[in-house]
Amino acid sequence: MPDPYRVAVVGCGIGRSHIVEGYKPQPDKFRVVALCDLDQARLDTVADEFGIERRVADFDAVLAMDDVDIVDVCTPPATHKWMVIAALKAGKHVVCEKPLVGSLRDVDEVMAVERGAMGRLMPIFQYRYGDGAQKAKRILDAGLAGRPFVATAETHWKRTAAYYDNPWRGRWETELGGVLMTHAIHIHDLVTYFMGPVENLFARVATLVNDIEVEDCVSSSWRMANGALVTSSATLGAQTEISRLRFCFENVTFESGLSPYSPADEPWSIQPASPEVAARIEAVLSDHRPVGRRFTGQMADFHARLVAGEPAPVTSADARRALELVTAFYDSASSGRDVTLPIAADHPNYASWRPAA
Repeated sequence: MPDPYRVAVVGCGIGRSHIVEGYKPQPDKFRVVALCDLDQARLDTVADEFGIERRVADFDAVLAMDDVDIVDVCTPPATHKWMVIAALKAGKHVVCEKPLVGSLRDVDEVMAVERGAMGRLMPIFQYRYGDGAQKAKRILDAGLAGRPFVATAETHWKRTAAYYDNPWRGRWETELGGVLMTHAIHIHDLVTYFMGPVENLFARVATLVNDIEVEDCVSSSWRMANGALVTSSATLGAQTEISRLRFCFENVTFESGLSPYSPADEPWSIQPASPEVAARIEAVLSDHRPVGRRFTGQMADFHARLVAGEPAPVTSADARRALELVTAFYDSASSGRDVTLPIAADHPNYASWRPAA
């Protein structure tokens, strides 16, 4: 077993969750050696909690640390692009929270830097990780599901004014979007993870729950490249929080549980069309080995890929697909028309989907 990868976490808000779930439970794989945050009180609180001595407010100081292998960017969305590019140019592996950047142009710039970099970039999509979703994905990858028919996706959460009592949340300039960007992006990634690319999309967005700039309610209809139809809704005004996915294929129907922040966890309902399909599914899953959930699973997968010299388990191309979908949502909502994907560089929203732009 190689020595643990040495990690610097930048941003101690969601960064603390990366430590708690992703790094601390896997000391044979990772060791957090430095923390960076502009809020000294928060920096000291998290550093004291985990016994991390090295504490800095200067991101350049992190890049200059020769003993840091991985820079984990957990700062507000508008800062991601320059930090990711700087860390890649410094020769580091990079983990970055969603959204990776704020436009398709930005993600293409990041991908261009990544192609010439020594390190690997892994965007965060931790909702893929859990035994329920991974078993369903294995059935799909084995070709047992048959033709796709329809899917539904729900992100029904609750966020109040207290959540938005923050200098960067709820604002186009700093959060880059609303429920589409910071909440439903997880479920939408899972839809494309299971069903492939989107060909056409129609969406409506509204700000109904909170007094904020960005949207907090969404409904949409998608046509996938494989012909399947998808409906999706998201709100931050639900009284009971759930995330739910349901996929109907020719040979099997999958349905997730309702856990809002870990929909990949078991149990998933797997309903085969016949005893013969059930037997084939049982055979495919007979040697399934449990995977870690959420950040634990994604970081463990990242470690395995780094050791093997393979691409990250979640790539910048995955992040681009998610941001292309976000771009289509905002374009459709503002124009009142269906939007066809993929979105090219000559699209009016290629450089930004934000209204202010």
